[in-house]
Amino acid sequence: MSDTLLNDENFGEIVLKSKKPVLVDFFTTWCRPCEFIAPILDKVVKEFGDKITFVRVDIDDAPLTAGNYEVNQIPMIMLFKNGNPISFFIGVQPEEAIKKWLEENINK
Repeated sequence: MSDTLLNDENFGEIVLKSKKPVLVDFFTTWCRPCEFIAPILDKVVKEFGDKITFVRVDIDDAPLTAGNYEVNQIPMIMLFKNGNPISFFIGVQPEEAIKKWLEENINK
């Protein structure tokens, strides 16, 4: 799992000011699908190496951030580029689908 766990205080500094794309996993500790997707995301992120930054946001600990990005269902995986959300998906997806989605959106 990503060691970078964000909250309302550090989200802007780490995600919005990043020079490279940031993959954000919006989750909660009590969400079973969130538990299922976490290892898939970890594996995918390793394959992308230094092309992206991967962070996680527990929406229970970051209600303002979750509200700002209308995170109403979890897991919600959102990709940010140049400080802006450019694409997202909700729920558990297969590894290959996530890779394809990332490749398509990173190169936009």
